[in-house]
Amino acid sequence: MNTDWLAQLAPEHAPAPPGWWPPAPGWWILAALLLVGAGAALAYWRHPKRRLRRAALAELARIRQRDQDLGTCARDVQNLLRRYALAVYGSERVARLSGAAWLEFLARRGAAGIQGPSGRALLAASYGAPALAPDAAAGASSNPRTLWLRAAESFVREAKA
Repeated sequence: MNTDWLAQLAPEHAPAPPGWWPPAPGWWILAALLLVGAGAALAYWRHPKRRLRRAALAELARIRQRDQDLGTCARDVQNLLRRYALAVYGSERVARLSGAAWLEFLARRGAAGIQGPSGRALLAASYGAPALAPDAAAGASSNPRTLWLRAAESFVREAKA
């Protein structure tokens, strides 16, 4: 027997470091979840009705920031409400509505603050008549502009087709 058999072995060395590719299964799962989450977030953000609502709320914020007379404010609010209702509910349900029927339509779909004298003042002022006094139930400190903007925001937020 050869006693020198230990000398015939290769010198000892450390194993090669692990490579970075392919990643462990946990990293594949995490990457897949991130991609699915990003896709879902993008689909949620780009949804047409949400995009329409964001645009309407942005326009309402611009109307709120402008310092304008009641007639111009009423016209802007009325146009915004009409355009938004046409986009959400369609022309078959909205285009024929006017006067009390239009105010009732708005009130049933979230703009409850536009019923009564406040709504009539909005319609009158949007067509050039002087705005009426604010509703006594809304408080003496409220002006029609504030009531209209609050009701319009409520309608835009709560309107569903």
